[in-house]
Amino acid sequence: MATFPLLIGTPDGLLFEGDVVRVVCRSITGDLAILARHVNFCTALGMGGAHVVFEDGTRREAACIGGMLSMQDGVCRLMATTWEWQEDIDAERAAAAKKRAEDALARSGLTEREHRLAEAKLHRALVRLSVKG
Repeated sequence: MATFPLLIGTPDGLLFEGDVVRVVCRSITGDLAILARHVNFCTALGMGGAHVVFEDGTRREAACIGGMLSMQDGVCRLMATTWEWQEDIDAERAAAAKKRAEDALARSGLTEREHRLAEAKLHRALVRLSVKG
């Protein structure tokens, strides 16, 4: 299969640079897959599981929390707010974050902002736990 260059970065720096067959992640409008020779494209990223497929068929899973993806002249650049490879996710920490968010949502008297923040924290924890498996 044809490959294309992929760069994955976060505000902390470059996490991955190499040729891949496919990258799949969640945009703000739904899941998308980028393959070689994809048209020029740019989108905001949502929160969800992602994966990269290499030429040898291996697949590497990750949790992606927001950012931007662009495919320009055959090069895909993915700048994520947070990108965690499956092996780097701390399941205990994610489970604790899930519990804290659930506890916050169970409290009465939350402001709308506090409720939205707790929901976002719960969603992030659930994404991490689903990727970790």
